[in-house]
Amino acid sequence: MTSSGAGTPAPTAATAGTPLPAVAARGITKRYGPTTALLDAGIAIAPGETHALVGRNGAGKSTLVSILTGLQRADTGEVRFAGEPAPSLSDRDGWRRLVACVYQKSTIIPTLTVAENLFLNRQGGGLIGWRSLRRRAADLLDAYGVAVDPARVAGELTVEQRQLVEIARALSFGARFIILDEPTAQLDAAAIERLFDRMRQLRDGGVTFLFISHHLQEVYEVCQSVTVFRDARHVLTAPVTDLPHDELVGAMTGDAGPLLSSGAARPAVPAAAETVLAVDGLRLAGFYEDVRLAVRAGEMVGLIGSGSSGKVALAETIAGLRRADGGTVTVAGSRPRPGSVPSALAGGLGYLPQDRHREGLVPLLSVAENATLPIAGKLGPAGVIAPARRRAAAQRMIDAYDIKTSGPDQPVNALSGGNAQKVVLARALSNDPRALVMVNPTAGVDVRSKESLLGAVASAATAGTGVLVVSDELDDLRSCDRVLVMFHGRVVREVPRGWADADLVAAVEGVRE
Repeated sequence: MTSSGAGTPAPTAATAGTPLPAVAARGITKRYGPTTALLDAGIAIAPGETHALVGRNGAGKSTLVSILTGLQRADTGEVRFAGEPAPSLSDRDGWRRLVACVYQKSTIIPTLTVAENLFLNRQGGGLIGWRSLRRRAADLLDAYGVAVDPARVAGELTVEQRQLVEIARALSFGARFIILDEPTAQLDAAAIERLFDRMRQLRDGGVTFLFISHHLQEVYEVCQSVTVFRDARHVLTAPVTDLPHDELVGAMTGDAGPLLSSGAARPAVPAAAETVLAVDGLRLAGFYEDVRLAVRAGEMVGLIGSGSSGKVALAETIAGLRRADGGTVTVAGSRPRPGSVPSALAGGLGYLPQDRHREGLVPLLSVAENATLPIAGKLGPAGVIAPARRRAAAQRMIDAYDIKTSGPDQPVNALSGGNAQKVVLARALSNDPRALVMVNPTAGVDVRSKESLLGAVASAATAGTGVLVVSDELDDLRSCDRVLVMFHGRVVREVPRGWADADLVAAVEGVRE
């Protein structure tokens, strides 16, 4: 185990009998004005290994990735690939031949075909031979076992397929070092296992991975080594087999102890409590059939299932993003107009969507503008927003939800993932909804932000809001009073609080109903 006492763990030369690192960064410091993003930090990754990089949001992980991919220059320090200095920042082709990053936010262009995305700016001079391009794309996809039609429009791909296309594109440049940034955040359990299988196959073929994830169990499942960053510094590097879970959490947070206990002490919900969300006989062809559920005021109900279970489509139907073929949704005694988000919100529903990047935030607007969208009509007379009132309302949310920001006017796209998610939650709760529906609420956030988010949700439930938590992440569901299991479009089981992980996972996989 390597601690931060020596500053950086990355060697620059091989010792006797030890191969040079596939990539090594040493003594990296990067500042943005008064903010220090990295201070004498670094990492060393052995050839053919999957190496995890973990840390809380703001620890410096994204800054290191931007330096390892040649998007930014470090103020001090060096990066080497197999012992050779990194290319100059102007040599983009040189960087592409060495390293590629598959980001949580896809870089695939959705309006182009898969083949066009794979060979963008590499079609050759003159007229493009489309048949030849598709044939080359098919050969490339076949070589890496990616079962996707090269003529298909990329916007129609699943998250899993987009990631595999991006990995194939990176490998086609010759890169053998791939950075995966939160690759499982939007995947279900089966897709995650398929991704891990593909990673193992590629690693056996000599590909080296840097794996960035907030899901620590995945680190133990797929990685051989782990590096921890905290507060812009390297804290430790160790084989995962030598690092107990509690020690890893302690290294990330600066302390140890159990996490994610928010809501455990919430009072029991009275049987006579008002039903604030009811779904009766809801059906949508190809997604779910005859779904019935109810959430009472002050109750937290979990909903779990595989990617094909229909759980996300159900949540989107409740929120008005989809229109069901039949059945009803009732919020606080009224029935919102089917397929209408404004009607659902006006009826007393709060909604936290699955993908904060595409559905949850307006990236060019400020924290204040994003957080107060549902209550804009209350921030000034005759529909005119008073900026001072908006900033004051946003500041109350910043304080209440512990959002780390320079202030209400900061652009929301400058926040870390955990703080951006807090803005989405603050907005969902800004109008004091009677019922709150959340989809994967802690995807892509660090362990402390997860604790803060789930604590805020538990507090809302204690205050009387009924909460439906739709998630595959077991930690998201531990505070729920009960958990509903969906399988092939139907709710097949209800599990009371106190469930064992193995029993719930077995139900999700259809082992037990």
